[in-house]
Amino acid sequence: MAAHAHPGAHDHHGSLPTSGRALDGMALSATLHCLTGCAIGETLGMVIGTAAGFSELGTIALAVALAFLFGYALTSLPLLRAGLALGVVIPIALASDTASIAVMEVVDNAIMLAVPGAMEAGLGNVLFWGSLSVALVVAGMVAFPLNRWLIARGKGHAAVHETGIHGGPAPRVVGAIAVVAFVFGATVLIAHAL
Repeated sequence: MAAHAHPGAHDHHGSLPTSGRALDGMALSATLHCLTGCAIGETLGMVIGTAAGFSELGTIALAVALAFLFGYALTSLPLLRAGLALGVVIPIALASDTASIAVMEVVDNAIMLAVPGAMEAGLGNVLFWGSLSVALVVAGMVAFPLNRWLIARGKGHAAVHETGIHGGPAPRVVGAIAVVAFVFGATVLIAHAL
């Protein structure tokens, strides 16, 4: 999670890709970064809400709130560590993450509600974890084109890129975890359906 600044950090906007593989790579990295925060918050919210016996709506509300909290935190902490003031960091975090987190939260919670028995399965049931795994990865897939579109227009994650300060888990690690989570979740849902 080391943060580092690049020379000319304040003039990155001109170097933002607007098409092709460079844009795809930046959008994928932004999506995986956002997915990390969403996954941490969503999982904690689902675990706490389920363990505490919250209603479905209460559990989802907690999960959404924590997803936003962790998503913004993963963006903000490297910027704060690099010495940016909180008043500078907050607008950057809001601009870079809000749309992506919102889309991910709508998609993953809709999937959790759509899978019969997933919300009621309980923490000890593989259906709960399989459904949550698939829901989060699918949410990331849905958010990818949005992040790509925003970055191509100098918006979304472009706000972080322009600072030249990057941090958080390595996209390759998050991507590998997402692939494993999706395979696990899909296997569970297929077995449950049969």
